[in-house]
Amino acid sequence: MIKKLVAEAIGTYFLVFTVGQTVLDPGAGQFAPIAIGLVLAVMIYATGHISGGHLNPAVTLGVFMRGKATLKELAGYWVAQLIGAIVAVFGVLYLKGDVAPVVTPVPTLPALLAEFLFTAALVFVVLNVATAKGTEGNSFYGLAIGGTVLVGAYAVGGISGGAFNPAVAVGLVLMNIVGVADLWIYIVANLAGAAAAAVIFNGFGFAGDAPAAAPPQPAGTAQEPPGPEAGSAIPASRVRRLCSARNG
Repeated sequence: MIKKLVAEAIGTYFLVFTVGQTVLDPGAGQFAPIAIGLVLAVMIYATGHISGGHLNPAVTLGVFMRGKATLKELAGYWVAQLIGAIVAVFGVLYLKGDVAPVVTPVPTLPALLAEFLFTAALVFVVLNVATAKGTEGNSFYGLAIGGTVLVGAYAVGGISGGAFNPAVAVGLVLMNIVGVADLWIYIVANLAGAAAAAVIFNGFGFAGDAPAAAPPQPAGTAQEPPGPEAGSAIPASRVRRLCSARNG
């Protein structure tokens, strides 16, 4: 469990650190979402074999509702992710020096909707590419997840800032990019979006865990009894010798 928590803290650290370094002046401007999406993909590949590479309390909630994480892991991951985010803020503020960002006002309802929709999309992608039977063993899961964040940042970043992650939202507040009074918007929208994605994923059976049902037999059709090799205790080789003796 300790290795999993350390991996989650490290991965979340680099995600939030990259957010701060690319968003705060002098930042990366319009290229910031690309850097953020790529570092998320990289950290998912780096930590996926250890902890699953959640790096996001909303993702952990979705995986928990999927039945792929325990309650103990849910609580532990949340703490580790928040610690990683908070420590990252200190690194960003140290490197940025005297930068004094101005808090950007967030429109409540549009931000709630934007964060809800793309967090739901993010968790839906995670559940499908990282936990579903049909995509088991794939090598593209990191890029799919990072790409979802990249697209979301470009699509609604101008409305909500494009967090899609309560740990990132905490980092944005501590870096004075988002006001502390708006933190609830991200927590509510992100967790609700994750829950909605998990309910849809589970409700429609997208996991593919259930075994396929046998095709129904036509009415009035008798099933053939199993052959000697399928259900008989007589070895198949002996059956063939008996048949040959009879024919001879």
